[in-house]
Amino acid sequence: MKVILKADVKGTGKKGEVVDVSDGFAKNFLLKRSLAELATASGINEAQQRRTADAFHKAESIKALKEQAAKLDGSEVKVPIRTGKNGKVFGSVTSDKIASALSELGFDVDKKRVTTKETLKMVGTYDAEVRFMEGVTAKIKVHVVPLE
Repeated sequence: MKVILKADVKGTGKKGEVVDVSDGFAKNFLLKRSLAELATASGINEAQQRRTADAFHKAESIKALKEQAAKLDGSEVKVPIRTGKNGKVFGSVTSDKIASALSELGFDVDKKRVTTKETLKMVGTYDAEVRFMEGVTAKIKVHVVPLE
């Protein structure tokens, strides 16, 4: 019996897929628990259109992320912080402070996406990376400057 899955079913398939399962499994488990519906010609066509639309939207979001990464790549951001007389920073510069400094430049970046190779505990220039998704990253320079 062919059914269209309404939810992910372990060992059977993902949501929106048209799968061929045994009659008993379909009637006693999938249909009874509303995990699937019988596959009609219109239902199969609708599932195909939904998959096509989802693929299009995913490609558009990836394209937008790549454009944002290209704009951000090579940017320099200044992060002012309170320091002592020898240039040592009280505390450290966190990814949250870097993300808020980027938002002042017009880039909306989540703090979880910003990574640095080292802790920023001294005044100076450091490299940081903003990861938008797997394979889409932007490298930025962070200038830690004393608070005036």
